Amino acid sequence: MLELLRRFSGGFRRYFIIGPACKLLEVFFDLLTPLVIARMIDEGVGTHDAGLVLRYGALLIGMAVVGMCFTLVCQKMAALASQGMGTQIRSALFRRINEFSYAELDRFGTPSLITRITNDINQVQLAVALGVRQLIRWPFLAVGSMCAALLIDLKLGLVFLISTPLIGLVFWLVMARCVPYFKQMQAKLDRIGLITREGLSGMRVVRAFVREDHERERFRAAAYEQSAVAIAVGKLSSVLNPVTFLVMNLGVCAILWMGGIQVDTGVLTQGQVMAFVNYMTQTLLSIVYVANLVVVFTKASASASRVNDVLDCEPSITDDGNEPVTLPSASDVERGTAPAALRMDGACFAFGDAEVNTLDRVSLTLQLGQTLGVIGGTGSGKSTLVSLIPRLYDVRSGSVEVMGTDVRRWPLDQLRHVVGIVPQRASLLSGTIRSNLTWRDAKATDDELWAALAIAQAEDFVRKLPQGLDAPVEAGGKNFSGGQRQRLTIARALVGNPLLLILDDSASALDFKTDAALRRAIHQRSVEGAAGGALPLTTVIVSQRVSSVRDADLICVMSHGSVAGLGTHDELLASCPLYEEICLSQLKREELEGAGAATPGQAADKEAAE
Repeated sequence: MLELLRRFSGGFRRYFIIGPACKLLEVFFDLLTPLVIARMIDEGVGTHDAGLVLRYGALLIGMAVVGMCFTLVCQKMAALASQGMGTQIRSALFRRINEFSYAELDRFGTPSLITRITNDINQVQLAVALGVRQLIRWPFLAVGSMCAALLIDLKLGLVFLISTPLIGLVFWLVMARCVPYFKQMQAKLDRIGLITREGLSGMRVVRAFVREDHERERFRAAAYEQSAVAIAVGKLSSVLNPVTFLVMNLGVCAILWMGGIQVDTGVLTQGQVMAFVNYMTQTLLSIVYVANLVVVFTKASASASRVNDVLDCEPSITDDGNEPVTLPSASDVERGTAPAALRMDGACFAFGDAEVNTLDRVSLTLQLGQTLGVIGGTGSGKSTLVSLIPRLYDVRSGSVEVMGTDVRRWPLDQLRHVVGIVPQRASLLSGTIRSNLTWRDAKATDDELWAALAIAQAEDFVRKLPQGLDAPVEAGGKNFSGGQRQRLTIARALVGNPLLLILDDSASALDFKTDAALRRAIHQRSVEGAAGGALPLTTVIVSQRVSSVRDADLICVMSHGSVAGLGTHDELLASCPLYEEICLSQLKREELEGAGAATPGQAADKEAAE
């Protein structure tokens, strides 16, 4: 908690000064109140002077009004400080999350990050607000009441010296057992967030398999686990108030008993005894409130620790010190001096601290304008392989080069502008079609957007929408079909003219005719770009369909994270049994013959015609 205050309280220091200062002034009037009441009893009530009683009453009302004004100022300072800090912490947390590579996102998990940026920061905000409003008030009121009581009578002050340590002992015993539970509560909330997110995002699947009862049971179990921890904390915390009030009331009884004797002997007046009782009540109530504050601060401390874990986590992928990369020119391509568009040399990768590599010694070279097809069974490492190209993950050993430069030496912004990637899962954000398409290039013109939609085979259905490019997109693109979402994400990747386009099984929801038309349009885009003096578009296609990759210039067959075969379609049919097996599972033998003789564009034309 102190670390968060050190980081984010700089712009709010005046609130942390003005707020407690106003609260101290309020406490000053609270400490004067028992003395005024004592004078009222001794001088007004004791002498039956109604006028004096009214004057003291008016003084009490005036002190209360002034104290309330200071309280309102303090409340505003607390709100400004807590909400301002909360906004800054939340913004910093969101910014840090967006800096994370996939490795850090895998480590924390999406549900946990959502809980930290919402519930945990809310706990911190509450602690900051109460800190400004109450942290000074109650300790100062307790100490001030004790000092004022001791000044009235030292013997009665012994009651304070006995009561306060008793309450402190109870408080320490309870809090020592409560603290571990608070961290457990936040972890249980992470679990509830995970189940809720899975259940809502997968609602169609849940209903399709009639698993509503199962999901309800999962949620119920997670909710009961969290409630069990909360109840355990509540039971422990519930001990505080009864015990402290018991000690307080016993102390009041002792004061009245001892004070009554001293009043009879003339040592104390009735007003002084009442003032002593008021100070006793204020002191012990202050301790009760301090105990409750510590509960809040303990929760906030656990939450702040979780927030700091994210803020202190340094992204494993950074581009610090990387200079902009000079791209090859069209003349370099003509002279044959242009570097390879993509080169992998012994690339190895593993998730986290796993001992076994997910990708093992992958080596391949793809020239500018060529097409690489990646095929293999489920879990063979295809998507992991292509995620190394835009540096979503870093290799454990070996290297990955784009345009002749290791991706670890590229500025990330430049690399991810050169490389356009369409992920397996079509992801659209709420907004409009235009706002989704302009992610890569915010200044893209309508003509450029329509050109990208035409290549992605999405122009027809977008033009049929009443609002065209400004048609609304719901969260996740739920108002579009799976094929429409995929085509929109492909168009998004084409905006901004990437030099290397990665299609990670992004045509799985498209029919064969549309898939073929898409590949033909991409090939034509590459040819036209090269003819117009621009660099040709290099394409990487990940697919389960043989028809999508068989006409590629180079095909990489993946098996359990390793390259099982590398070559053209005809070469692999002759040398790679796994590729032949995949082909024969989808096509007849006669359909395979001569498939590699045509260029990607010609083959796509033929497939689209069929």
